[in-house]
Amino acid sequence: MFYNLLLPLAGYIHFFNLFRYITFRAGGACLTALIISFWVGPKLIRYLKSMQRHGQPIRTDGPERHLIEKKGTPTMGGVLILLALGISTLLWADLRNGYVWATLLVTFGYGGIGFADDYLKLTKRNTKGVSGRVKLVAQAGIGLIAAVWMTQLMPAPLGTELALPLFKNFYIQFGILFPLVAMFVMMGSSNAVNLTDGLDGLATVPTMIAAGVFGLIAYLVGNKIFAGYLEIHFIPGVGELAVFLSALMGAGMGFLWFNAPPAAVFMGDTGSLSLGGALGAVAVATKNEIVLAVVGGLFVVETVSVIVQVFWFKRTGRRVFLMAPLHHHFEKKGWAEPTIVIRFWIIAMILGLLGLASLKIR
Repeated sequence: MFYNLLLPLAGYIHFFNLFRYITFRAGGACLTALIISFWVGPKLIRYLKSMQRHGQPIRTDGPERHLIEKKGTPTMGGVLILLALGISTLLWADLRNGYVWATLLVTFGYGGIGFADDYLKLTKRNTKGVSGRVKLVAQAGIGLIAAVWMTQLMPAPLGTELALPLFKNFYIQFGILFPLVAMFVMMGSSNAVNLTDGLDGLATVPTMIAAGVFGLIAYLVGNKIFAGYLEIHFIPGVGELAVFLSALMGAGMGFLWFNAPPAAVFMGDTGSLSLGGALGAVAVATKNEIVLAVVGGLFVVETVSVIVQVFWFKRTGRRVFLMAPLHHHFEKKGWAEPTIVIRFWIIAMILGLLGLASLKIR
């Protein structure tokens, strides 16, 4: 909004020329989202506590200490993230940019699915919520619409190709099937973050790290000079997603203030599904779908641990891990929650650096 309203005035007031630069607006978006989070957070948490007298339902088959330590903590804190992210993006991004709107569609669409899931869990007082089939169908529909939209925004033939990192000008052409590939990227990313969100702050910081990495990737891919220097594909307009991702980082920092151990609020599926969907959408828009698997490797490992556990238990009746996802396995082994969380953060940072390195290694 600021870009669209104030930039035309740059001819009269030179200060407004700053709104031309993505870096300036990205910084403003991050700070705005952080301020909104700090301002709204305490009020929202008080409201959630008043509405959720018993807090988020806790799994009875999970780590025993959760039944005591996390009892009564309200959920749906993802509403705070979405509120700060949405307002900040609308204020600082170029509202004529299709990539911004497509990404917001996925983020808030998946957030709506998560909100419905959290609401049903609270009203039914169990951990089931929306059925898995309904959730997947809804995610697929939203993801497919966004994928087709972004494909049409991109220059041909890049819009229907899958870029391979580490190789110059090497793409896999999927043609009309590419929107299905993009849809699965968004769905996979969304559900992977959802599975990782099991300890205070565990999913929040790796998501912020991934957002920071992809914010830089979006800026470079959307800049013709930098894209040419790095010998990566150039996508006009996609650099505007750096503003969205900076807002996501600011919203994430603001939420972490209240989610740090011991958490005053959980993000719930409202937050985890929307954040994962946002990362997936940005990966598709920047044509860095495979890089997302590296940068978000922590989410991938958590998801694989669940798949392996279920598959092996059905075949043999025995478990590979003491409990899945993987962070619960380490809890069962006696690791303290802060130890698990911080070590997983460190792993996420390393993976983020590896993802950035892929830009230069060609």
